[in-house]
Amino acid sequence: MQTMTVGHFKAHFSQVLDLVQQGEDVVISYGKKKEKIAVLVPFDRYEGKPPRTLGILAGKASFSIPGDFKLSDDELLSL
Repeated sequence: MQTMTVGHFKAHFSQVLDLVQQGEDVVISYGKKKEKIAVLVPFDRYEGKPPRTLGILAGKASFSIPGDFKLSDDELLSL
């Protein structure tokens, strides 16, 4: 994992993207205290939003749509 300032990041943007493509994490720091403000990670390791829980039914129920389920937009709107 590499740490760099915003200025270095801006000046070497293409090289930073190359590092990220190679699987490296890059931490961006900012200000006189060099406070860490962001991390660039390869997209395949990006988790995104956590999965939503089912509230009071968490762990007791599940939901899935079969792959062969077919319902057109018009049929759905007419229900």
